[in-house]
Amino acid sequence: MSAEQADHYLIEEIRGGSEAGWRQLIDRYQGRLQAFAKSRIASIADAEDVVQDTFIGFLQSLSRYDAARSLETYLFTILRYKITDYLRASGSGFRKLETQADDWWEEATPSLAESPSMAAVKAESAEAQQALLATVLRQLIQDLRDRGAFEDLQIIELLFYACRRNNRVAELLDVDEKHVAGVKYRAIQKIQKYLSEMEAATVGAMTEVQADANVSSVWLQQRVTCLKRSTLGQYLLGILEEPWLSYTQFHLDVVGCPLCVANLEDLEMEDEGDDLSASSGQIFASSVGFLSRVSSPDSESSP
Repeated sequence: MSAEQADHYLIEEIRGGSEAGWRQLIDRYQGRLQAFAKSRIASIADAEDVVQDTFIGFLQSLSRYDAARSLETYLFTILRYKITDYLRASGSGFRKLETQADDWWEEATPSLAESPSMAAVKAESAEAQQALLATVLRQLIQDLRDRGAFEDLQIIELLFYACRRNNRVAELLDVDEKHVAGVKYRAIQKIQKYLSEMEAATVGAMTEVQADANVSSVWLQQRVTCLKRSTLGQYLLGILEEPWLSYTQFHLDVVGCPLCVANLEDLEMEDEGDDLSASSGQIFASSVGFLSRVSSPDSESSP
């Protein structure tokens, strides 16, 4: 069973009120969520409380969860909001990443002048375009991996995921800035070609500026180059081979992907034998009462 299949199974179990399924989901995701929260909240106890609130928020919003969306990304999105609420309430600061990758979860909100129906239509259209562009990006990335063009992949990841400027990318990778510009141009042309082949008339032709914005947004939200847990596990064990070893180091250290870093820290804690059973039990005890309400529209609230 793949990780995605396991997630879907747990979701269905939880929707049916399974306490065992709920405990398994907590055990599965608690470590990586806590690693992320603790890197942004100085107080360990407060970070753990925010993670606990995240799981409760997940149950409260379960009726709105789309199974086509990554469960991990959904949980991290809720966690981000909980962290923001905590920081606003406490007046605390948090570590600012050099890249903009930490802003992947930002979502556009409709104008106050828009009617609910207008906002819904626009949201549906935007979601369809994002899904299409995500498919195209994955196709582009797979093509680069199949050809072993990992330097090109690193360049466009820094451009679109980390939102770095051409000159900064050239500096980080020790390549000519004109080469960076060429890789970016070819990537945008390839994206346009894939869209054309898919008859993506709704997306339309993109200028380079539009491509920057659209591709960056989808790349961040869909996490199209995030590493699998199995890859991070091999990296941690020292058995990951090239070219994936160098690419993994790049994704973690140069791009600084916050979610992959959190996953790696979680795996490191598991490797060191850290026992999360006590806090896991606390989270379960504080949230299990919401299971009986997960199917009730009246129980919904914002994450």
